[in-house]
Amino acid sequence: MADSDAQKPKPVTTGDFTAMKERGEKIAMLTCYDYLFARILTEAGVDAVLVGDSLGHVVLGYDSTLPVTLDDIIHHAAAVRRGLHGPLLVVDMPFMTYQVSNEDALRNAGRVMKETGAEAVKVEGGDDATLDRVRALVGAGIPVMGHLGLTPQSVHQLGGYSLQGRDPDEADRLLREACALEDAGCFSMVLEMIPVPLAGEVTRAVGIPTVGIGAGPECDGQVLVLPDMLGLNPAFNPRFLRRFARLGDAARSGVKEYVEAVRNGDYPSEDESYEA
Repeated sequence: MADSDAQKPKPVTTGDFTAMKERGEKIAMLTCYDYLFARILTEAGVDAVLVGDSLGHVVLGYDSTLPVTLDDIIHHAAAVRRGLHGPLLVVDMPFMTYQVSNEDALRNAGRVMKETGAEAVKVEGGDDATLDRVRALVGAGIPVMGHLGLTPQSVHQLGGYSLQGRDPDEADRLLREACALEDAGCFSMVLEMIPVPLAGEVTRAVGIPTVGIGAGPECDGQVLVLPDMLGLNPAFNPRFLRRFARLGDAARSGVKEYVEAVRNGDYPSEDESYEA
């Protein structure tokens, strides 16, 4: 075995997710959208990376995730794949790439898997149509991560980005949908913006891992949007967000210093220039 092969981290699989839940080992997941950050996440030892349609917000500047296209997600996921070695790579299925029919879902998820090298796709919701899509994808050999609670692709139907599952009937529905997603073949699911007691109840009710975002500490793992947790997006301040770095402040300071150095002639210096 070559030294370079020996140094590569062992790939995380969907089966590892289940084993981690059984061992009570928390899953650390982050979003990512480019090659350089994918290399950093590999080095930092995250368990899984989601190329989320949140790129609509934090990369492409849209007001929602709805405008993100299949080509957008494939472009960014392929870049992440080139820098990612070890963590499980999951790719969001964008709005209207799987909702219409099983055939659409299979065709589009097939493109994602073939053109990005992802190990799994993620779909939102737990209604009968979504469950049918999950069964079709899993039946074709495509691992699927579910997503319940606040589902951003349904933001207009939900009436905004707000906590879900407060009402007892709604909580019962989410619990039933979680169990149905497991039965349909999902290997894990994201729980977004739901109360802690409900997230705990769902986590105990299903045999597959739950990955929370704004769902409290009882989930089997957590996921955050990378630019948010690194402090690149100061305008976004939900209660669940913890900023683990202040890269926005550092970036602004560095750019200002560069501009001043160029304008006053300090950059480039003699040491930063080439002689003939």
